[in-house]
Amino acid sequence: MTSFRRRLRRPVFLGPSAAVLVLAAAGCSTTGSPASITVPTPVPEVAAYCGALHKELPETVAGQNRDDSGPRSVLTASWGDGAIVLRCGVDRPAKMDDPMAKGTDADGVNWLLEQPEDAGPRFTTTYRKAYVEVTLSKAYAHDASPLAAFAPAVRKTVPNSV
Repeated sequence: MTSFRRRLRRPVFLGPSAAVLVLAAAGCSTTGSPASITVPTPVPEVAAYCGALHKELPETVAGQNRDDSGPRSVLTASWGDGAIVLRCGVDRPAKMDDPMAKGTDADGVNWLLEQPEDAGPRFTTTYRKAYVEVTLSKAYAHDASPLAAFAPAVRKTVPNSV
């Protein structure tokens, strides 16, 4: 996996050409949230990390209040009526096997970037004993800064795997 190191602390916006590329990949709409939240089914060790993470998650992310609009589970959380969704204990994304995959670092936590068709960006932690996935609505297609809000909780509760 190719990783570009970029410290995300406060709102950081992609450069003009990168923003155009991401917006083109995301489509013209700037709204929309995940339709439904599927609760992962991790092994007990991973579920324990996720339970600890759940207790440390912030109440607000990118100005959005936590609302947990999906199923009640320590494996899921959401902010802004589902505009930002976190799932812990997801399976390892196949995209991690791609040496050309894009990644980023947000305050010491590495994330794989995936851009599903007709959806906002999806980020999954790398080099951690539990995979934590954050899906952002299309409104955040140009902005990965919400990841910085999760970094302290992930660093504290989900150990490195390397």
